[in-house]
Amino acid sequence: MTNEMLSRPEAHEGPAGAELTRAEAAAAVERAAIVGDEASAEPLEVRPVTLWRLFQVFFVLGITSFGGGVVAYLRQALVVKQRWMDDETFLSGLELSQTLPGLNATNMSIYMGERLRGVPGAIVALLGMCLPGTVIVMALGMLYASQARTPAMVMVLGGVGAAAVGLTLATTLQIGKKQLAKPLDLSLVALTFVVIGVFRVSLVTALLTIGPLSIWLYRPRKRAAVDGPAGAAK
Repeated sequence: MTNEMLSRPEAHEGPAGAELTRAEAAAAVERAAIVGDEASAEPLEVRPVTLWRLFQVFFVLGITSFGGGVVAYLRQALVVKQRWMDDETFLSGLELSQTLPGLNATNMSIYMGERLRGVPGAIVALLGMCLPGTVIVMALGMLYASQARTPAMVMVLGGVGAAAVGLTLATTLQIGKKQLAKPLDLSLVALTFVVIGVFRVSLVTALLTIGPLSIWLYRPRKRAAVDGPAGAAK
């Protein structure tokens, strides 16, 4: 309640304090509009995240995320709902998780947990993400062994797969529009799609070829001004 009162313009002494508050609020909204969607317009959560709260959030993610759409669930929970990080930080974790061996869900839970609470946070987030899935998969594995060929099971798995594809596509469009802003970005995306999706090249081979190429294309370069007329005159 105290923080809420202090955040109001009238709680500051004099008109200058109120004007400063309105200016800060306008600047925050402007920065949020530049960053991305409306969900990012609210400020990030600045209070420390407890380990128990971290475990709860990732436990819910682990028990409710299905198929390959876990990235969409993670962004919705960490960026939109909890506001623990922005899209830029989330995208950095996603890029790192996809580069390293292992599942994206486990890699991202370790990355997010470490960002929020260090090594203990990484351990807690990993346990919260993996524990429900381990129990559910063991139970469903026994059920699937006896019901794998039934029409109902085939329909359920088909629906879950379609939903996972839709969630992944939605997340790609939401964060991709901020990252894929140049023709070179789109060219690399198209090249990766053709290599893996059309020619069926293995992921490891594509990573070892297109990855170094991308790094070389985005290598730091000298400013054009150094090689321009002004630079030559020096």
